[in-house]
Amino acid sequence: MAGAAGRMREVLRGLAVFPAELPEFDVKSAPGDPVTLFLSWLTEAVRDNILGPHAMTLATADAAGRVSSRVLICKDVDEDGRWYFASDVESVKGRDLAANPSAAASFYWPQHGRQVRISGEAASAGSQASAADFLARLPASRAAALAGHQSEPLAGPAELAEAFRRSQAEVDANPALVAPGWTLYALSAESVEFWQADHQRRHLRLQYQRTAGAWTSRLLWP
Repeated sequence: MAGAAGRMREVLRGLAVFPAELPEFDVKSAPGDPVTLFLSWLTEAVRDNILGPHAMTLATADAAGRVSSRVLICKDVDEDGRWYFASDVESVKGRDLAANPSAAASFYWPQHGRQVRISGEAASAGSQASAADFLARLPASRAAALAGHQSEPLAGPAELAEAFRRSQAEVDANPALVAPGWTLYALSAESVEFWQADHQRRHLRLQYQRTAGAWTSRLLWP
């Protein structure tokens, strides 16, 4: 067993982390706000066909401080520094945010050796925005959300198939139906960090912080 662990350690140590070519990051010419820089990096990720460039890891904590994380889709970013995602209020993340609105999100684009880390508080964007987000989903996605029970124990595939069948029938019968607990959340950033890898491990880290409604920036040690 110890030998297998040792071999795995060597396998992990030998894996490549960054591509041979890394983009440049001129921190001196960085914009004054993080949204502009984020959109620039995201556009480059889309241009270079990075898979799931809009996927982000969201970390939340419950009232007792127990942390959980998951990968989900970023729905939008606005000029005020809010990153949007959606979920049911009864999901684990929904219950976490109801008890503790502090949250953190991160994007990782390995082909560019880039990360973006966001922290702040998340709150509902409102019932109208939530309904609009739900209705913009594909019918199958709406049916999945209507089925509910996210993260609850499942008896088996047959139970899931039957729940989806019923939900799909509801969507087909009423295309304007909105899941009652569906919520579009806005994560209002208090801190946003941009991380650019360097082969010599002299990684560049530029952190924006919001103070009294204005953004300031500073470099961080790798």
